[in-house]
Amino acid sequence: MIDRIIQNNDLGKLLVRLSVGGLMLFHGIHKLKNGLGFIEKTLVDAGLPTYLSYGVLIGEIVAPLLIVLGILSRPAALIEAFVMVAAIYLVHAGELFSLTQHGGYALELQFFYLFGSFAIIFLGSGKYSVSRGRGLWD
Repeated sequence: MIDRIIQNNDLGKLLVRLSVGGLMLFHGIHKLKNGLGFIEKTLVDAGLPTYLSYGVLIGEIVAPLLIVLGILSRPAALIEAFVMVAAIYLVHAGELFSLTQHGGYALELQFFYLFGSFAIIFLGSGKYSVSRGRGLWD
């Protein structure tokens, strides 16, 4: 019986989805409340059009909601991973080889979301999801 509890891949997939998608939602909600001004300025400084800032809302609200619910989890995680790569490149490139004052990696949060998204891409949503993990994209 204990084996069945411990060896529960679908529960593990749920926990990864809830942490990666659920925690990313806070970033998206913050941007909804406070606007996209910082993102727009960052895009302009990089020579990119400001309308791309709306992609952040897709990557930090729509995609995380899909991930948490387990609907089209793999494509949603791919979108979230793309947003994280863009954030690392545009905002955090200068911190790639930095540590915090406490000795932690400066980009540990960004890499948590990036590699957590990759895990969801490869694992799928599992049976504890709206889609029950039945499709190729779930």
